[in-house]
Amino acid sequence: MYEVGAAVDVRALHVMPGVEGPEGVLHAHDYRIEVVVERDDLDERAMVCDIDVLQAALDAAADHVRDVDLEVIRPAGAEAVTVEVFARWAHGAIADRVRSSGADALTVRVWETPMAYGGYRAPLS
Repeated sequence: MYEVGAAVDVRALHVMPGVEGPEGVLHAHDYRIEVVVERDDLDERAMVCDIDVLQAALDAAADHVRDVDLEVIRPAGAEAVTVEVFARWAHGAIADRVRSSGADALTVRVWETPMAYGGYRAPLS
C-alpha cells in the first residue's frame, strides 16, 4: 500500500462539559491535524494523490476551525468535540476533495499534545 500525507497546525477552542478545572471551561489547544491517503497502486503519474490537492483540502478544513469554538463542528448526539470527533469531522471535510484522485483510504489524526491524538480512518469508495 502506498501513502502520502500532509499536516497543518491550528489553534481552536473547546470545552469538556461536566469536567472541572481548565478542561471544563472554554480553552484553546494548538492542534496538529495529520492526514494520510492510501492507494494500492500508483496512478498514471506515479502518485497516490497530488500532494497540492491534499494540502489544499487540509488547509481549507483547518481554516474552518481556526481560532473558533469547535462547537461549530459538534455533531448531534456528541457531548463535546473530542479529538476523535474532530478527526471524524476532518475526514468528512477532506474526503470528497481527495476521493477523485482514486485513492483507497484516508486516515486523519488530530494531535492535542505532542504525545496524544485521536484518529479516524475509512475507505474513500
